[in-house]
Amino acid sequence: MGEKIKKIVKTIKVDLDQCNGCRSCEIACAAYHANPRYSNFNPARARIRMHINETNDEWIAIRSTDYTKAECDGRRRYTIGGREFHDCSFCGTICPSRDIFFEPDSGLPLKCDMCESDPPLEEPMCVQICSRNALTYHEEEVEVDAAEQEEEKQPSDMDIGLQRFVDVYGFDKLLDTVARMSQKG
Repeated sequence: MGEKIKKIVKTIKVDLDQCNGCRSCEIACAAYHANPRYSNFNPARARIRMHINETNDEWIAIRSTDYTKAECDGRRRYTIGGREFHDCSFCGTICPSRDIFFEPDSGLPLKCDMCESDPPLEEPMCVQICSRNALTYHEEEVEVDAAEQEEEKQPSDMDIGLQRFVDVYGFDKLLDTVARMSQKG
């Protein structure tokens, strides 16, 4: 068995009984990630979004996770409290089958980074702003295999963005654009 190392796993838990759908988490997220910070409050730029069904009085905060260029086959249905949901209702994956978690102007994926910044925040902005404590931040130390941890390295925002451009425009177009831009200086 391989060498074990300790890793901190960060999560945001959602208490559906506490959420009233105010969407302040979306606004706080969008504002925090704006450039310059707090200059824009467009919820379409948030890394957390509300799944809203006003008819059934349902408000579920979904946090964006990984980018994938392919749709999943997740078309299963779930019945919760007598109501029917499909897989996409609770999925945070950034995928082409829906238009959330993409930056509205550039089309780049918007992945939740737990508001990691310099200086670091104690809790992500969405958790801090939630007045009903529907969102709670948790850190847990777990042991993982060192080799698996090395394989699990997450792509950077640059990697994700470039992959998205390659998926949309093709590798040759991306190279041509970078070459043209580098000539301009």
